[in-house]
Amino acid sequence: MQATLIKYLLASDAPVDEVCVQGWVRTRRDAKTFSFLEINDGSCLENLQVIVDATLADFEQVEKANTGAAIQILGKLAPSQGRGQAWEVVARSLAIIGEAGPNYPLQKKGHSLEFLRGIAHLRPRSNLFGCVFRVRSRLAYAIHRFFQERDFLYVHTPIITASDCEGAGEMFRVTTQPPTGRGGNGEGEPLKEFFGKPTYLTVSGQLEGEIFATALKNIYTFGPTFRAENSNTSRHASEFWMIEPEMAFCHLMGCMDLAESFVRYLVRDTLETCGTELKFFNRFVDRGLIPRLESIASRSFTRLNYGEAVKLLLASGKAFQYPVEFGSNLQAEHERYLTEVHFEGPVTVYNYPREIKPFYMRLNDDGKTVGAMDVLVPGIGEIVGGSQREERAEFLDRNMDRHGIEKEEYWWYRDLRLYGTVPHSGFGLGFERMLMLVTGVSNIRDVIPFARTPGSAEF
Repeated sequence: MQATLIKYLLASDAPVDEVCVQGWVRTRRDAKTFSFLEINDGSCLENLQVIVDATLADFEQVEKANTGAAIQILGKLAPSQGRGQAWEVVARSLAIIGEAGPNYPLQKKGHSLEFLRGIAHLRPRSNLFGCVFRVRSRLAYAIHRFFQERDFLYVHTPIITASDCEGAGEMFRVTTQPPTGRGGNGEGEPLKEFFGKPTYLTVSGQLEGEIFATALKNIYTFGPTFRAENSNTSRHASEFWMIEPEMAFCHLMGCMDLAESFVRYLVRDTLETCGTELKFFNRFVDRGLIPRLESIASRSFTRLNYGEAVKLLLASGKAFQYPVEFGSNLQAEHERYLTEVHFEGPVTVYNYPREIKPFYMRLNDDGKTVGAMDVLVPGIGEIVGGSQREERAEFLDRNMDRHGIEKEEYWWYRDLRLYGTVPHSGFGLGFERMLMLVTGVSNIRDVIPFARTPGSAEF
């Protein structure tokens, strides 16, 4: 008999004579003539109560139905006699699929996040992480729907690359060579590079995305990216997922319009489809979460240029940990002051000094700033970073010279400026940061299935 997901049983509008339920035991309570089992199959936050009567032929199996055990129940869906749920299952048979011993780590409630990170292979069974990863799945679906509804084409950009999009050099090397760089022929000769040149795990699909945008107009990528930055903050991971659209015939203002609409869309979709999970987060993780998300989903974003943002921060009188000065990057504390204190809502900052931005950003007419933009949101700070790309060949060459970029290594990127060049823009949104925003979870390690951070690659 085909099993029915618990979320559908709990939403049933009528009793069902024959149902099959498969899941994991959360709790068991025994009485003299029957036992109550609370089981969960991961399809929703709520558990399903199962009543196992002592007259059942396989009632002795109940002794093996400990917390964590995998079971299958055949029975009848009936109106619940207790409080808290409309339906329960009266078992006709009980089968233990997989036992869980007495050392099962999740028998008690209230485990710390740090403890649960150490058992990443089991933490999805907890209420918190079940909610997080259901929202993660829904958010991924909403991302594709947003772009597909707007006629963007999904492009798979390479994970192994020879180019450094950000120019910071914080990349993981991909090689078949042993750590010494010697061996292979038994004579101590250096091994040849597998791809003929040094290659790395990608930090961004942007440059390759521009290739397709200048042929297919509007495209987006959605995939893993990697940064070899030795940072142990709550907002950084060595492996994370990015969404990166690129739009041909699009200036900076159009890029900002799309980015702001994208953030609002994802927040609104989460509010509309993940209500149970959001109520859980609002109660146990961040009590101001739902009102904050409703505000982001319903209001326009404030826009101000970088110079105005710096003036506001300097005039705030607040003693920031990182001093504010023109020509420096805004730090998370500056971004959160703007969104949470001064404007009390999302903010888009644009036109940054050229010295602090990568080589591919378009130089503005003032010769001092570039057409860059960051979308900042309460609780997170920067969630989107983007720019209008430099489409003029001579300006791109000057930028590359100023940043010390070897132009010969990017011959194909420069070619795009020689054959049918157009104004074009794009941005990157960190998937995990968006998840942090919509769940209220404050550490990136807790919104990704298996965190990759400096010194940690356990699973």
